[in-house]
Amino acid sequence: MIIRDNTNKKKIISNIFIKMGLSSNYTSKIVDDIISIMILNILGQKKFKIKNFGTFYLKRKNKRMGRNPKNKKTHEISERNVLSFKPAENFKKKII
Repeated sequence: MIIRDNTNKKKIISNIFIKMGLSSNYTSKIVDDIISIMILNILGQKKFKIKNFGTFYLKRKNKRMGRNPKNKKTHEISERNVLSFKPAENFKKKII
């Protein structure tokens, strides 16, 4: 049986606190600032690259017709932004 344990912001803050010895409030501020910088860059430049980790891309999907597989009814799917991630080669080598 596979147990999934997702990492969340609290766990990231806790790990930085343990490894770096910084205060928990200061670590929380750092993590919040990093996330804010990522969001601003993705919205402004449509991508955010972290060397040896990967690149986050913001793509625009056009509206299209979709179909509910259960009842076969079609409906329009509105246009929207989609965030995608392409891992760097170094990162892929480490996890594979």
